[in-house]
Order: sequence, then structure tokens, then C-alpha cells
Amino acid sequence: MTAFLSRTPPPSGSLGLAVRFALRELRGGLKGFYIFIACIALGVAAISGVTSVSRALTEGIAGEGQSILGGDLAFGLVHRQADEAEAAWLASLGRMSRVATLRAMARLPEGSDQALVELKAIDDVYPLYGTFSLGDDVALASALDRQGDGLWGAVADLSLLARLQIGIGDVVSLGRTQVRITGVIEAEPDKLSGGMEFGPRLMISDAALGDTALVQPGSLVSWTYRIRLAGTASDDTIRAVTEQARAEFPQAGWRIQSRTNAAPGLQRNITRFAQFLTLVGLTALVVGGVGVANAVRAFLETKRDVIASFKCLGAGGGLVFRIYLLQMMIIAGIGIAIGLVLGALIPFAAAGALAGVLPIRLAVAVYPTELALGLVYGFLTALAFALWPLGRAHDVPPTALFRDQVAATRSLPRKRYLAATAAAAVTLAAIAILLAYDKRIATIYVGASVAAFLLLVLVGRAVMALARRAPSLRSTELRLAVANIHRPGALTPSVVLSLGLGLSLLVALALIDGNLRRELTATIAQKAPSFFFVDIQSGERDAFEALLKSEAADATIQSVPMLRGRLVALDGVPSDQIQAPPNVAWALRGDRGITYEADVPDNSRLVEGQWWPSNHGGEPLVSFEAELARGLGLTIGDTITVNVLGRDITARIANLRVVEWESLAINFVMVFSPNTFAGAPHAHLITVAWDDDVGTERELALLNSTSSAFPTVTAVRVKDAIAQVNALVEQLAWAVRGASSVTLIASVLVLAGALAAGHRNRIYDAVILKTLGATRGRLIRAYACEYALLGLATALFGLIAGGLAAWFVITQVMNGSFALMPMTAVAAAGVALVLTVGFGLIGTWKVLGEKPAPVLRNL
Repeated sequence: MTAFLSRTPPPSGSLGLAVRFALRELRGGLKGFYIFIACIALGVAAISGVTSVSRALTEGIAGEGQSILGGDLAFGLVHRQADEAEAAWLASLGRMSRVATLRAMARLPEGSDQALVELKAIDDVYPLYGTFSLGDDVALASALDRQGDGLWGAVADLSLLARLQIGIGDVVSLGRTQVRITGVIEAEPDKLSGGMEFGPRLMISDAALGDTALVQPGSLVSWTYRIRLAGTASDDTIRAVTEQARAEFPQAGWRIQSRTNAAPGLQRNITRFAQFLTLVGLTALVVGGVGVANAVRAFLETKRDVIASFKCLGAGGGLVFRIYLLQMMIIAGIGIAIGLVLGALIPFAAAGALAGVLPIRLAVAVYPTELALGLVYGFLTALAFALWPLGRAHDVPPTALFRDQVAATRSLPRKRYLAATAAAAVTLAAIAILLAYDKRIATIYVGASVAAFLLLVLVGRAVMALARRAPSLRSTELRLAVANIHRPGALTPSVVLSLGLGLSLLVALALIDGNLRRELTATIAQKAPSFFFVDIQSGERDAFEALLKSEAADATIQSVPMLRGRLVALDGVPSDQIQAPPNVAWALRGDRGITYEADVPDNSRLVEGQWWPSNHGGEPLVSFEAELARGLGLTIGDTITVNVLGRDITARIANLRVVEWESLAINFVMVFSPNTFAGAPHAHLITVAWDDDVGTERELALLNSTSSAFPTVTAVRVKDAIAQVNALVEQLAWAVRGASSVTLIASVLVLAGALAAGHRNRIYDAVILKTLGATRGRLIRAYACEYALLGLATALFGLIAGGLAAWFVITQVMNGSFALMPMTAVAAAGVALVLTVGFGLIGTWKVLGEKPAPVLRNL
């Protein structure tokens, strides 16, 4: 005993002492912290899982880069094949394969039906990498060779056979020839490198392509030369070959891809989508942070006696703060650990779920970097929401801790705790923005979330203030409900915060999804032309227009010349050296449709500069789309250089236009003066638009007439394209709904935690009221009214905030038109009411079951 008393006690601020007390108090278990742990685990699992799946997808693409690209390197050209010198140089690099891709019409021989197909003509060495397989183990070479009756063989996707109701052995017309279907494609290794497709695949040999007469001067054909480099080609070798190609053929205008970037468009989309889902997961984590704050406040309330004892025995506020901060971080660590385990397992589950959907295998693994990101997000969220209530306990005197049974003190914590809270929140937001693919969108999202959070705090206080000032009601139940909303220790702030962010996000996503569908199925469908006819040769244009006027005399027919070219320089700066913002960088990738016009095109409006005279014969001039020009930093007088048909053409910007893209009519980013392409071979693009809905039968009749009379002209039916885009939007919408449901689950958890935190006060209320004569039925009605009023207030905020967020995304980011949909409002109100009233009454039923005597003895 003497030895024990002679030991020098550690100072009250010692970290070791704080750790010892924190661990000792945790021996009592985690009761009261299950919601805390669940909220943190859910958010961390969402973030680490989404980022891990994204990494598994991109690693899978990178791992199969050679198969997806079809070679170590690929050189793409539009309109033209490589010339003799270019082809010889490409062949010298290693084994070469040439592939031609274009859109065409596959027709039944009697002309009764037809379908748009993605035609692919291959040579004898295809594929250089990967495995191409047909059903019934048919050999590709024999399937594409001439058959016994002299017709070329062709293989197709099963969907084409279903669309035309044909089978293996049947004949289809393709251009000016016929081909016999000899097999069904089961695996096409380089399918992902082709980008978005509007029709099923039909594959023929390059020898058969000439017989179709589909390739004419100016036809929209992409020629891709795949190279399998000799020996073991390193990434450094590939980069050296790429630089050599650009140096030796500066005006080739080809698009060069390597196996390290086999499907850049897909990878960008995966990254963007993962960014959005990560932000949604972060929102779930922030919503869960409200549960953290509620749990910390409720925990400290139960520890009043303990904290008072600490302070009475000489412990400083700093020691008390450290003890309970360590406890909160340990508990947060448990939630984070659970979330990380779930996040690490999600890619394995996703690989199984997506096995039959994606043409690639996910590179499933445990990714430490992505898990570390979830860990950082989890700890920062727990810290940001725990510091404030913990800091307030620092300066509360023991007398107040013993006395404060009705409501917690409203005083602010010390400045250092405020600063620490702000630092944690700012760090959380900064990480989300700095790691985002599109920092502008991430900044807007984070800013909107912060604004919504602050507004919800104000809404909660406003609801309490309104309830406090409400006139006295005759109904006892309503009077009690209104009093419960504004009384000290009311659940109002917690309920509004817990549901507000989740409902706002759900309303915003629902309105964005609904407006996109409305734009696709209603607005665009009404404004858009019925058909796009492409690859119309100059010699066929007059006859084709005459056929259209006879078959569709009441339709609007528009015709323009069309070429494709790549933007290779802006005001003399090569495009590959320009760091364009993500929202406009697409213009510098790949090929763009271009045209020339003597007059201002329809669906365009000049906003700056002057249009050129119809007989302009000076330097080449170009009209540029205004918003894109501003994004790229272009103004009137600047120059752009496009590569068309292997020639670099420089034109000066004469004016800027606003384009009505949503009409889906003929619109181009760049419109040149007619003298720019004098003598250049090109095809024409024609659209047909009816003012009224003429019905499917008349559209198909026109399609049959044009495809029979002009077999080399490709027709794109807009309704089919819209249906395909709509299907894609539907798939994305389900993924978004699944991710956003995590936020709603977090909201429900926080709501349940808030109700549980107020459980003790509710018991006291119920017992006293029952003692004074209140029946269980009247109390249930009073509590139901209270929760219903809170649910309606939260739903109203969710509708307004979500509507504003959706309006901004639709009108400012997507440049579309916005409409507020009443059913969404009803659904939001319904969700809020069901959750608040449902959970509230579940908790109330337990409260009303308490016996008065034990509670009254402890008052």
C-alpha cells in the first residue's frame, strides 16, 4: 500500500492516463453505439467498394489491353485507307491486320425487312490477339469464305438473326451484293474498342467488302491498322513507335492507340461513374456523421455522473476530452474495419454478378489504396462530427453536469475545437475534390452538400421556432405534438438532419432521371427527325431526294454535305498539348463531323461575329459552337486546324453560334465556308422529319423503299437510337438508385438512432402523462402527429433542395430543359412520412409499455 501511495501519479493531461481510462470504460461494451458503427461501416463500405470495383474494371481492361485493342498499337483513319508509304511503314513494324468498320443496312432479299448493322470487314490474320469464337466451333476463315453457291459468307450477332427472323444458312442483302449467314458470333475480343454501337454486329471478309459497293469516296468508313510488334515490345518501345509515327507522317491524321489505353472512352466513363458513386457514398457517410454526433451527445448525457466525478477529483477538461475522443475513435475504428472488410468483398461479388454482362473479366483483388481512401474518409467523418459535442463537454462545470437533466447546454465549444472541426470537414471536402476526375462537378457536388447540410440546420431551428409561435390548438393531441417539436431536447434537429440529405439526394436523382427520360421520349422524340440517311454519294443525291419527296411529300427534308475530321491544333497549339477542361475535352478526342454552308444553318443562332458572303473565296473560315469555343479558350480571329482525308486544313474563326442540340436535327460543332473543301470527295447527310406522328408503318414503308432503291445508303431510325439510349439510361439509373439507396439506409439508421437517443426522455413524458390520465391511444395520436409534421417539413425541404439540384444539373451541366414532376414530390413526402411515423411509432409503442412505478421511483 505504501509503495502504491508513493507512486507519482501521471499528470491530468497525460495521454497514457487518457488511454487507460478510455479502454477501461469500453469494458462495458458497445451498447448505444451500434448505430454509430453501422453508419460509419455503411459509408466506408460504399466508398471503398465502389473505388475497388472501378479499379478492378480498369485493371481488367488494362490486363486485356492487347485483346481489346486487337494489337500492341492501332492506327485509325476515317474516309481513307493508308497510302502506299504509310502502309509499308506500318507493315515494317511487325505483323499487321487491317479492319474496316462502318454502318450499313442488312436487308432480306425480298425487301420485306431490314436492320441497321455495325459492319466489320476483316483480313486473314484477324485477330492478332485474343480468341474469336463462333457457335458450333465453326472456323472463322471458312465461315467468311465464298460458299458453294458463290455467295460470300458472313457471321452475325444472334440479335440480328432474331431481329430479321432468319437463321444460319439464310441470305441477306448487303449493299449491292448478298451474303449467306454461316455462323453466330459468341466472342469478339476487340468489341470494346469500337465504342458505342447502334446495331448488331455483321462481319465479312475484306475481300467481300468491295462487292458491296459500300465504300465510295467520302463514305463514312473507319480503317484501323492493328500492329503486333516484333519480339517482346515494352511500353517504352510502344511510346517510341508512336512518336516516330507522328514525326514521319505529321499529316496522316490517324488516331493512334496503344494496348495501355485500349478502350479510353470506356475507362473515362468508368472513372466518371465511379466518381459520382463515390460522392454518393460520401453523402451517405456525411448523413451517417449526423448519427455519430447524435450518438456522442447521447453517450455524454449518460456519462454526466462519470464526467462530474472526474472533474471533482481534479481532472481537467482536456483530459476528459481526450478520454472520450479516444473512445469515439476506437469505436469508429470498429465501424471502419467492418466497412473495409465489406468494401474488399464487393469486387468479388461484382465479378460474379457482372460475369455474363461485361465482355471482360474484372481484375479482382484487394486494393490497399482504395481501402485506405475509405479508411481516411471514415476517420475524418467520425472526427468532424464527434469533435463538436466532445468539445462542448470541456468547459461544462460539474454542477451543470449534475443539474442539466432537461436540455444540454447551448454554449459553443472552445475555438480550438471549432477550428479542429472545421479542419476535419475542409480536409474531407478537399480530398473528395482533389481526387475527382472532374473537379468542377465534384466541387459543385460538395458545395451543394455543405449548403444542404447548413440549410437543414436552419430548417430544423425554423421548424422549432414556428412550432413555438404557433397559436394554441383546441386538440390536446395536436397541442402536445406541437409542444414536442419545440421543447428542450426535441428530436426535431436530428430528424430533419437525418432524413433531409438523403431525401434531397433521392429527389434530385429521381428528377434528373425523369427529366432525361422526358427529354428522350417526349421532347427530343417530338422535335427530332424520323430518319438520318448517311453515305449518300453526290451522284445519287438528286435521285434520292426525289424519292423522298415522292414517298414523304408532307415531310421536311434537309440535306447537307458531310465529312469527318480531327481537330489537330487550336491557334497553332497541337491538340495533344492542350489541357482542356473535362466537359469540353471530348472535342479534341477522335473524329468530328464537319460540313460547309453558304448560309447560317437551321437550329443555329449567331451570337458573335459575322457570317461569310455566299461567294466567299478568301482564306478558309469556320463557324464554331459558342459554348465549346469558350471552354477551349477560342475567340473570333483564332485559327483551328483539322485533318481531313490526310490533309491539315487551317481555318480562321469568323463567328460563334449557339446550337439547338436537343432537336437532334443536323447540327455540327464546326461549319466551314464552302471554299474550304472545294474538290474534296465527300458524301451527303439527309434527314426526314414529319411535323406529326405518322406512325411506325409509314416510317417502315419509307425505309423499305429507300433501302431497296439505294442499297448503299445507310438509314438510322431515330426512334431506335433513342430506345437504345433509353435502355442505357435505364441501366445507369438502376446503378445510381442502388448507390443512392445507401444514403437512404444511412438516413434510416440515423433516424432510428435519434429516436433511440430520445428514448429516456420519452419514457418520462409518457409515464407522467399516463399518471395524469392520458390514454395510450391519445399518446399514440399525439406522437403520430408530431412525427407526421416533422416528416412533412423534411419532405418539403427535400423536394425544394433536390429540385434545385436537379434543375442545376439538367439546365447548367446538361443544357437541357427542366420540369418539376408532381409524382416525385408525392413519393418524397410519402417516404419521409412512412419513415418518420413508422420508426417513431415503433419506438413509441415500446415507450408506452413501460410501467409507471419503477420510473417514478427514479425521478
